Amino acid sequence: MTDFRDQTTARGIVLIGAQWGDEGKGKVVDLLAGRCDAVVRFQGGHNAGHTVIHDGETMVLHLLPSGILNPGVECLIGNGVALYLPQFFKELESIRQRGVDPAGRLYVSPDCPLIFPSHMALDQARERHAGRGRIGTTGRGIGPAYEDKAARRAVRAGELFAPRAFRRRLAAALDLHNFMLEKYYGAEPVNPKRVADEWLAMADELRPLVADVAARLETLETEGRAVLFEGAQGVMLDIDHGTYPYVTSSSTVAAGALAGSGAHLAQLREVVGVVKAYTTRVGEGPFPTELQDEVGRRLAREGAEWGATTGRARRCGWFDAVAVRGAAQRGSIGSLCITKLDVLDGVDPLRICTGYQVDGGKTDVRPALMNRYAECVPCYEQMDGWGGSTRGVTRWEDLPQGARAYIERLEALVGLEACIVSTGPAREETIIRRHPFDS
Repeated sequence: MTDFRDQTTARGIVLIGAQWGDEGKGKVVDLLAGRCDAVVRFQGGHNAGHTVIHDGETMVLHLLPSGILNPGVECLIGNGVALYLPQFFKELESIRQRGVDPAGRLYVSPDCPLIFPSHMALDQARERHAGRGRIGTTGRGIGPAYEDKAARRAVRAGELFAPRAFRRRLAAALDLHNFMLEKYYGAEPVNPKRVADEWLAMADELRPLVADVAARLETLETEGRAVLFEGAQGVMLDIDHGTYPYVTSSSTVAAGALAGSGAHLAQLREVVGVVKAYTTRVGEGPFPTELQDEVGRRLAREGAEWGATTGRARRCGWFDAVAVRGAAQRGSIGSLCITKLDVLDGVDPLRICTGYQVDGGKTDVRPALMNRYAECVPCYEQMDGWGGSTRGVTRWEDLPQGARAYIERLEALVGLEACIVSTGPAREETIIRRHPFDS
């Protein structure tokens, strides 16, 4: 095992979102997977939707690592992922129908907590009950599943292979779930026997995919293999460091890659944060730079801003350098990947949030108390837009001068270089200024 103080031989890159999710991580993972040996999902569940384009076709992956479309790339689902088996097998069938063979290169941790229909029913019932105070979840059962994990009543993937014990543990969990559904929310209960029968029927198909992910990662490190850790959502949705309570239920920062996979620190060489050239957010919660005018509608239209998982419209706004700086610090981010630059083509002028007005003064850091975030009024600096198109540009020097100036200003405000700039949704529509696996 490598000395934890020595990072010179590390071959692991962590890729996380540095805004409120939906930054375009799927495309970037698909791109970088061509230079790595394995891709690891370490948190979240089928509430995440990573969009990739494969052979001209758009695919949305919710549980499978986005590197699955790259032949020869090993794909691992770590213990930090909440696993909904029907969606998992649906995605497997979908990629097989498109000629992608995952055999011998896809593995699932036996310690993944399972999501059941009762988790989804609870999630949806809670949102209905909350009314105007709802969080805006996807309704996929993620929060209740992680709640069970923290309460030590989760049923994990490996328990499927002991049917009698599985039925007993599932019945105990659903007893509580159904009590809450019926007695508190006035909703329909979930049939424990039906769920147990359905999930146990998937056990034989899951069995050959189950492996000790942490041990596999150690082997990959020993062999000097390059590994990409794929995050879901974004730092501003982190359960600890995001705009609580309007957050997801898992750790979206780089440290979550370790806890959610069993990897160790010495395996990581860099953390890349993915950001849009503007900002979006799905669901409820504070969003200081949100635009509710024609510019915001244009960004939504040109950027095709609707949720890959739910189809909900994304809220759009100007780039928030304060939020990204804070996300970079809390997420241990060392460089940026800027996506959707082409969406800003023709937008003039451009604005960048450089600080907030709050309590009668200006600050360039996010508030310590997250309940004050909704009170922050953005302070903007203005830049000229650019003429011409950035769509599909693959060389930095071929970008319009105004686009280069905009990116350089974002780098200066955040304090990090943009090693990758995406100029379109396709894998090849990318400017690689410095490849993370070459640094």
